[in-house]
Amino acid sequence: MHTTVAIRSLLFSFALLVFSHGAFAQIGVGISVNFGPPALPVYEQPICPDDGYLWTPGYWAYDDNNGYYWVPGTWVEAPQVGFLWTPGYWGWGGSAFLFHEGYWGPEVGFYGGINYGFGYGGVGYEGGRWEGGHFSYNTYVNHVNTTIIHNTYNTRVTNVSETHVSYNGGTGGVEARPTSQQGSYANQHHIGPVAAQTQHVQAARSSPQLRASANQGKPPIAATAKPGDFKTGVVATRQAGGEYKAPPANAARSNEARPSTESRPENTTEARPNTKNHASELQPHTFTPPNTGNAATDKKYQQQQDKLTAKQAQDHQKLQQQQEKEHQQATKKNYNDAQKQPMEQRHAQQTQQLEQKHATQQKQVEQRQAPRQTAPKPESGPPAEKPH
Repeated sequence: MHTTVAIRSLLFSFALLVFSHGAFAQIGVGISVNFGPPALPVYEQPICPDDGYLWTPGYWAYDDNNGYYWVPGTWVEAPQVGFLWTPGYWGWGGSAFLFHEGYWGPEVGFYGGINYGFGYGGVGYEGGRWEGGHFSYNTYVNHVNTTIIHNTYNTRVTNVSETHVSYNGGTGGVEARPTSQQGSYANQHHIGPVAAQTQHVQAARSSPQLRASANQGKPPIAATAKPGDFKTGVVATRQAGGEYKAPPANAARSNEARPSTESRPENTTEARPNTKNHASELQPHTFTPPNTGNAATDKKYQQQQDKLTAKQAQDHQKLQQQQEKEHQQATKKNYNDAQKQPMEQRHAQQTQQLEQKHATQQKQVEQRQAPRQTAPKPESGPPAEKPH
C-alpha cells in the first residue's frame, strides 16, 4: 500500500516532524492512481474471534506492478481501550484518485461516505461502542458468538444503502464531504494501522488470486477472522459488487520515494511526504519546544510558538469554511464533473499555498529560536613580534 503514482499538477509535499505517542499523528495520503478501484464485493462477515477485536472492512488497495488488489476485511485487536477504526478510502483529487489511509482514534472520522457495511454505512460507526473498558458489539450488524462474548446489544441500523461504490468523488463516486466535526476528529490523538494490519496488507499484496485482474472484482477471499491468516476462518465473496472494468491500457505508473514498511514503528506514523487537497484534511502544526538553555528566553519563545499555532489554526478553519461553502453551492447547482474540476484544482492550490506559507513561518520561528553559537575564542599564546 506504499507505492505511489505521482501527479504533477496538483500534489505537493512537505515533511512533518515525527510525533511522539502522545502527540497528534499524521493521516497520510499514500497512493494516487489515475483510474478508480472496482466496486466493493458482497460478502458475509466472519465470526468475531475474541472479545476486544474490532471489525476493519475490506477495501481495494493498489500496487504498481499488479494494479488493484483486494485486502480482505478482518477482525483486529484494538491497540488501546477506547479507540475505534476509521477506514481508509479512495477519493477523487481533481486529476487522480488518492488513497487516504485509515487510522485508530477515539472517534470515527471521515471515510469518504463509502458504505463498507457491518456498521460502516458511510458516516460514523454503528457496529459497537466502548463501555466500561470493554467493547460492546451491536449484533444487528456484527457476527458475534453471544455464548462466548456477552457484552453485546442489538440496535437496528437504518442508514444502510445497497450501493457498492468504492470511491468518493469523480464520475460515479460517492458525493460526500467531511464536516467540520469530522475534521476535528482527524485532529485528535490517533495512530496509524498496527503491525498486524500492515502484515495483513502485505499478505494480500503477495496473493495473485486477490488481484482484480485475476478475480474480476470477485476475490475468492473476501474476509478473514484474523489478520494475515488466509487459511482458517476465511469467507468467500458472494458476488461482485458491480461490473468489472479493466484499467486503461495506457494507465500511467510511476513511483515516488517513501519510507519502507519494514522500518515503520508500531502504533506511530513516521514523517513522510503528505498530500492535501482540501483544508479539512490539514493537521495542526507542531513546533519543537525551544531549548536555548535560558528558562526566560524559552518561555518567551514558547509564547511566540503558541501565538503562531493559534493563528495558523484560524487560517485552516477560515479556508475550510470557504471551501465547504463552495462545495455546498456546487452540490446545490448540480455541477457535473467538468464544472467541479476547476473548483477542485483551485482548492488544491489554495491548500498548497497555505501550507507552504505556514511551513515558511514555522521554519523562520525555529531558526530565530535556535541556540546561538558563540565564536570560539583564539587560543592564548606569546604576543606577536612587532615588525621592524
